[in-house]
Amino acid sequence: SQLFGGLSSPVLTYGLRCYSCTYSSELKSCNNIVNCGFLFNWCATMKISGVTTKSCQIKALCVGPMKCCKGDLCNSAVPTGSSLLLLLVSSAFTSLFL
Repeated sequence: SQLFGGLSSPVLTYGLRCYSCTYSSELKSCNNIVNCGFLFNWCATMKISGVTTKSCQIKALCVGPMKCCKGDLCNSAVPTGSSLLLLLVSSAFTSLFL
């Protein structure tokens, strides 16, 4: 979008991108990518009773079962959390000293 005589607004033109879909445990992939609106500056994943929903979200609603992250496509299906990293590092150190 162009504003004020040709100046572009990066907030309006280049928003956060998140995966957006709803699927059950049988269908385990989500490849629908959306550009989030101005207020939606977090990506979210929520899993309830075997149904997973991925979407754009506002931080205030990131509570309970909803897991939110900040960054383009951060709500992918690939686990990238710190707990996974901690598990991998601790496993490597354990293997070295056994």
